[in-house]
Amino acid sequence: MKSILLIGAGRFGRHVAVKLRERNHQVLAVDKREDRIDAIVPYVTNAQIGDGMNREFLESLGISNFDVCFVAIGHDFQGSLETTAYLKELGAKQVIARAASDEQEKFLLRNGADEVVYPEKQMAEWSAIRYGSEHIFDYIELGKDYSIFEIAIPKEWIGKTIAEIDIRKKYRINIMAFKKNGQINMDVSSQMKLEGNETMLVLGYYRDIQKCFHI
Repeated sequence: MKSILLIGAGRFGRHVAVKLRERNHQVLAVDKREDRIDAIVPYVTNAQIGDGMNREFLESLGISNFDVCFVAIGHDFQGSLETTAYLKELGAKQVIARAASDEQEKFLLRNGADEVVYPEKQMAEWSAIRYGSEHIFDYIELGKDYSIFEIAIPKEWIGKTIAEIDIRKKYRINIMAFKKNGQINMDVSSQMKLEGNETMLVLGYYRDIQKCFHI
């Protein structure tokens, strides 16, 4: 369980709060608007009306006590820059900031953000890959080169064992798990036979996965 500061309680901030709550983290949400604070209260440990772009206010929160600080200010990029810089000056351990463009991402990183979340870009990339093929059900990018795909089992593989298709040797792709009726099975062995009513989660270079599955 982590202690998290969430600055900005708009739509993006509220979605972040909901997911953090599901994982039992302690979250303090801050926003200037009372209506946003009222809306986010059910999803956080504590909520406070205040100006997250004010250095003195931030200092009063004890920034160094938080494991992670989220800057979720969507309407004021200059404010996001200043808040990010203030947080680092006040001893923030990790600052995650939201961007709305490539330029904003670049400047936030320069101003002290440890990581930048660019929801529109990330969702666009995911959607293009997910819906660009009938065989892909989910996709997670791991760094620049590696990806995890949830993908349909090719018809010609059904009934064969993992050893027989041997995609690790042929394509440098690892089968991590199988998914059936929403349940994930990570007990993968070389003698498992592939079924047509399940999907598989594979890890590898994006180019190798493209070549193997013709996507």
